Amino acid sequence: MTFDLEKLAPGARYRILSSLVTPRPIAWITTQDREKRLNAAPFSFFNVFGSNPPIVAFAPGNKDALTPKDTARNIRQTQEFVVHLVNETLGELMVATSATLPHGESELKNLPLDTIPSESISVPRIAEAPVAMECTEHSTLEIGSNRLIIGIVHRVHVRDGLFDSHGYLIEGQYHPLGRMAAPDWYTRTDEQFEIPRPD
Repeated sequence: MTFDLEKLAPGARYRILSSLVTPRPIAWITTQDREKRLNAAPFSFFNVFGSNPPIVAFAPGNKDALTPKDTARNIRQTQEFVVHLVNETLGELMVATSATLPHGESELKNLPLDTIPSESISVPRIAEAPVAMECTEHSTLEIGSNRLIIGIVHRVHVRDGLFDSHGYLIEGQYHPLGRMAAPDWYTRTDEQFEIPRPD
């Protein structure tokens, strides 16, 4: 079976690519606009892309052909955002924040989640998340109707008990959710195995 992506509508391309490139990490992102109105939304077209400087990138789509999602709109205004990683306990709350709301209305407003101040930026972070990365926008690339936001990571907050005293992740303590096929499939990461690299 071969798919000619040039002949398919964007929605069909999305279904194919998002079903095959899996599992994908989930960036649960908080931003705020100039009036300090908080927004939270998940994105699975996301990853970490370097360490010198430390960078992450994600791709928020548009609400419609002409209107960027609130996350992109807010980052354009303030150049700040927090990327949270999501474990299974937070899965349903994360998905709840994907609801389409009017601009300026916070997805966190009626959810049992707390926010706490960040240390290097003004956008608050979600207290319950096991990992939070404070970021500033480095650049945004627009390719067709795609938007790729590249961020510099300034601080990483990690729940106690996930790293040992040498800075290594403790095996079996961290189980983020992974995104699978659209629209509603996810995977657990609690069955991991090791394949040693050659010398």
